Amino acid sequence: MTRSRLKRVQAYFFATESGHEPVRASLMALAREDRREVGRSLMSLEFGWPIGMPLSRAMGKGLHELRVTIGRRRAARVFFYLDRKQRLVLLHAIIKQSQTTPKRDLDLARERMQEHQRSVR
Repeated sequence: MTRSRLKRVQAYFFATESGHEPVRASLMALAREDRREVGRSLMSLEFGWPIGMPLSRAMGKGLHELRVTIGRRRAARVFFYLDRKQRLVLLHAIIKQSQTTPKRDLDLARERMQEHQRSVR
């Protein structure tokens, strides 16, 4: 059996109309070891979904965050949702600068979620 058949859900990058994948770009800007840590956490999500705290947390209205500690105790977050095709759609990624998640980042993730929902048939 192939690895993808063992996955409970498959992760996909949200893409804008122009084809830009903002989460992929954000992850590529990270240091190599930090990218690996986020990748390991994404893999845990794909193989173990649904997973709760401390790896994943519901943010309301179908939006979730992947919670990853990278580097020297920095907090990376990848916002995602499960679409109607049962895929984890990666919407937005940030490195947290404070305890609370900035409202503008949550709003952007929710906007991208709505845009993706309209495009999924």
